Amino acid sequence: MSRWLSAIFAALIFSACSTAPVVEPSAATTVQVSGEFVLNGRVAIRHNGDRQSAGLHWTHRRASDEILLLGPLGQTAARVYRDGYGATLEDGSRRYQAEDAATLMEKVLGWQLPLDGLPDWVLARPQPGSAAEIEKDAAGRLARLRQSGWEIRYPRYAGETHESLPARLELQRADLQVQLLIDEWKFSAP
Repeated sequence: MSRWLSAIFAALIFSACSTAPVVEPSAATTVQVSGEFVLNGRVAIRHNGDRQSAGLHWTHRRASDEILLLGPLGQTAARVYRDGYGATLEDGSRRYQAEDAATLMEKVLGWQLPLDGLPDWVLARPQPGSAAEIEKDAAGRLARLRQSGWEIRYPRYAGETHESLPARLELQRADLQVQLLIDEWKFSAP
């Protein structure tokens, strides 16, 4: 794994206590229609006994994703970009490319975020076209999802209604655990 990534992750302390994320008033309706979003938060990865964490800024569009991993002072430490032409990971002076983000992240980082399902999972919905097991909470929100070899838990939402967006997700697959805390959601007009 790259030294820069280990240094960034070691420097950050992943805090499980945070305030509810900022969500635009019409976010639930907008996101159901467009599926496009920008989120700011934090991510923690546990893989083969190693723990790493970073700030996260993710812009998801229908045809592309840009994920910025941020250092302790908010500076961009790495950028992952994918579109229909492939995927790129940049960490300052170095640039890596592959046909898809999963292959690229596995090759460079030693682990991968599930970018095929993650855009739907962060919106508390299963990925279309793939079998899923779903459990809901008392408010009718997604509490647990099993899909594509991943188990996704939703321990906290930004509000109490069934339309509330997740504030915390916990993803697990084999020896990889990912915690995602979402501090802010932004949405484009449909």
